[in-house]
Amino acid sequence: MKFKKLFSSLIASVSMSALAAFTAISAFAEDAAAETTAAAKSNQSAGGSIWGFLLPLILMFLLLYFIAIRPQKKRDKELKEMQNSLEVGDEIITGGGIVGIVVRTGDDTVVIETGGERHKLRIKKWAITENVTAVERFKEMKAAAAAKKSDSAGVASAKLSDDDDNEADKKKESKKKKKNSDEE
Repeated sequence: MKFKKLFSSLIASVSMSALAAFTAISAFAEDAAAETTAAAKSNQSAGGSIWGFLLPLILMFLLLYFIAIRPQKKRDKELKEMQNSLEVGDEIITGGGIVGIVVRTGDDTVVIETGGERHKLRIKKWAITENVTAVERFKEMKAAAAAKKSDSAGVASAKLSDDDDNEADKKKESKKKKKNSDEE
């Protein structure tokens, strides 16, 4: 919902700025045309108004493409990949809020078990919006990678602290030996 409001306000502001740019360019083109001869006046006015109209329109389309169309295509592609990669045993959530475990997959349908009495439902793949098991697997992989990274960093820092301790011990021993040799 917030994205729609943000997007509509963004489109409104872009269109208003395009209109303002168009009127400013048109006014500038008219002022410049008034100063030149009648032949130059018609050429500049026609050329200025075409570019003054097309440039904001092109910019608005590019902005719309990169803010709305491209990210939506990416999300749709990821959703299709998730729906096609369902496996038996995955916990899924449908668009209507039904939670179930995949029992069998077909070309365009999936059979899921829901509820405590294990009712079976056959649903279309396009109705599946989230694969909870895949999300959990991803989180576990991410946590394992972070733990492995922190363990390796911990081992490295422990090694450094051990090296520092060994150096400190060596310095203390050398000071003791030097002190003992001075006393003798």
